[in-house]
Amino acid sequence: MRKNLMFVGAALIGGFVSVAAYELIVGRSTQIVNLPSDGGYAQYANYAALPADGTLDFTAAAERSVHAVVHVKTTTKVQGVYNPWLDFFGYDQSPQVQQGTGSGVILSQDGYIITNNHVVEGAQTLEVTLNNNKTYEATLIGADPSTDIAVIKIEEKGLPFMTWGNSDDVRVGQWVLAVGNPFDLTSTVTAGIVSAKARNINLLNENRTEEIFPVEAFIQTDAAVNPGNSGGALVNTRGELIGINTAIASRTGVYSGYSFAVPASIAKKIAEDLMNFGSAQRAFIGVRIQEVTQEIANEKGLSSVNGVFVNSLTEGGAAADAGIVEGDIILKVGEKSVNTVPELQEQVSRYRPGDKVNVTLWRNKKMQDITVTLRNKDGNTSIIDKATASENAKNALGAELANISEDEKSKLGLQGGAKVIGIGPGKLQEIGIQKGFIITKINDQRVYSPDEALSILGSKKGMVEIEGYYPNGTRAYYGFGM
Repeated sequence: MRKNLMFVGAALIGGFVSVAAYELIVGRSTQIVNLPSDGGYAQYANYAALPADGTLDFTAAAERSVHAVVHVKTTTKVQGVYNPWLDFFGYDQSPQVQQGTGSGVILSQDGYIITNNHVVEGAQTLEVTLNNNKTYEATLIGADPSTDIAVIKIEEKGLPFMTWGNSDDVRVGQWVLAVGNPFDLTSTVTAGIVSAKARNINLLNENRTEEIFPVEAFIQTDAAVNPGNSGGALVNTRGELIGINTAIASRTGVYSGYSFAVPASIAKKIAEDLMNFGSAQRAFIGVRIQEVTQEIANEKGLSSVNGVFVNSLTEGGAAADAGIVEGDIILKVGEKSVNTVPELQEQVSRYRPGDKVNVTLWRNKKMQDITVTLRNKDGNTSIIDKATASENAKNALGAELANISEDEKSKLGLQGGAKVIGIGPGKLQEIGIQKGFIITKINDQRVYSPDEALSILGSKKGMVEIEGYYPNGTRAYYGFGM
C-alpha cells in the first residue's frame, strides 16, 4: 500500500497545479522571545465545539483563525547558463520568473509569521496578503529544512495572531480545522478529524552534507488540504494552533483523503529558535534506535511492548557519556512516554543543546532514571546563532566579499553574486580562487549577495562546492571542506 502512495505537498509551485504530479511537494538566554499566549480573541477562550443544544459548530474557531492566516506569494528568478553566442544572435537570456503560493500563520502582533520552508525556499521576493486584503513585503527570518518550518516577518503592528495549543493533548478522533489558501482561494476553512499522530512519511530527505536530519512526527487528519495550504493552520475547536499544514498523500497532486501537519510541539520551538537565533538549535541525544518488538520485550522482561530499543550509541555522545548503554530500552524522555522512533524524535526536538533532560530506562528488568545533557551537531552544548556562524564562515574563507556591479550583472547575465575583492590566508586562497571571482552558487544554492554567501556557508559542514565566474566570463568550479 505504501508503495502506491506518493506524497504531494500543499504548496503551489510556480503558480500552476499539475494533476500529473506524483511526488511530495508538498537557550537558555534570558533574551529568548517566547511567543505570546493570546491572539487577541480572549472572548473565545472557553469556546466548546459542542454547545448545550448539541449542535456541532465551528464558527467561533473559524472566526478566531481566519484573520490570522495569510496568503504567501513568492517570486524566484531562474538564470540559465550564460552563453555569449546566444547574445550575438539576439536571443533573450534574461532570467525566467517563477511564482509560487502558500499560506502562513501570524504568531505575534508585530508581524512574525510561521510557514513551511518549502513555501519560501529559494524565493527572491515574499509578498504577504492578510485576510483584509492588505499586502506587505516580507523578509525571511530563518528556515529549518529538517522540520520544514520557516519564519518570515512583515512590518506592521496590532495584527491578530494565533494562540498556540498543546499538540500533546490532541487525541485521535477529535475535530480539527485546516485554514489556508488552496488554489489561490484565500481564507478557506475545512474540517476533519485527527486520523493518527506521530506519523513518519519520509517526506524530508536526510542530507548529512547539508546537515539536514529530518524530524517527522506529523499529525494526520482527513481535513481537506490542497496545493496552497502549505504553511497554513491546523486548529482545534477552540481555535488554538496545534499544527502547521505541510503535506498531503495523493496519487494525483490534489487532496484524496489524508493530510499531514507539523505538530505545535515542534513548530513552536523551531519558530522561537528562528526568531531568536536565526537558525534552529537542534539537540542530539546520541542514540540509534528501533521500535520494541514482542521478541525484544520478552527478552528484556517487559510486560508489554513499550519504549524504543537502543541499538547503538554515538561515540562520545550525550547518551554514552550519561551512562546509557546498548540494549537499554528508553521508556520516557522528560515526562513524555515514547514508544516509536518519531515520538522520541519529537520529544528530543523540544530541547536545545545544553538542556538537561531526564531519561527513564528499562535495564536488567527494572526502571531507572538517567540525566542526559543534550548536545549540538558538533558534540558540544553551544548555541550557535546566525551572526556567529556567518562570522565564522568569513574568517574561514579569508576573503573580503562585495556585491557585483550593474555592468557585471549585464555582461554575465547575472542577478547578483558575491565578488571576491580581497583574499588572504584561508579556504579560498588554499583552493586557488583568485581576486575578482564572482560566487553565484554554493552547493547548487544560488547566491545573490555577500551576506547570503556567508549565511549559506555558515550553515554548512563537510564538503562545499562553489560555482561562479571570473570577470572575463570564464566559468569555474571549486570544492573544499568546512
